[in-house]
Amino acid sequence: MRLVKDTNVFVAALKSGAGASRKMLRLLLSGAHTPLLGDKLCYEYQDLIGRGAEIWAGCPLTDAERRELLQALVAVCTYVRITRLWRPNLRDEGDNHVMELAICGNAAALVTFNLRDFAHALFAPPGLEVLPPGEFLRRYST
Repeated sequence: MRLVKDTNVFVAALKSGAGASRKMLRLLLSGAHTPLLGDKLCYEYQDLIGRGAEIWAGCPLTDAERRELLQALVAVCTYVRITRLWRPNLRDEGDNHVMELAICGNAAALVTFNLRDFAHALFAPPGLEVLPPGEFLRRYST
């Protein structure tokens, strides 16, 4: 399944070894699903990895380990070139690029903890499911 994984799910996966986000990251790294990645989402992931202790407080992984996991995730992603901008679409401008990636990449799912903002999308592909990681795993884990 082609999907977009929001950055908040990646952060949760790195901060907790026992949650649904970590299980989902393992599934993606194993090739069970096809994560999509565009330029803006890739830059957002890189920015998160480079942030200081305020975001990574309590994370059991070192900076080097976080960077290594990001490289592994990027390696299994399918790159999608964003060909059209669908703005303004969402209430939070910072989320628009994630929906654009789902639209241009023909994603079946957008996995995020930010359900409220994505629920109000003006433009979304028919059948696109916006799900938190736990629900995604219940429905689609192999």
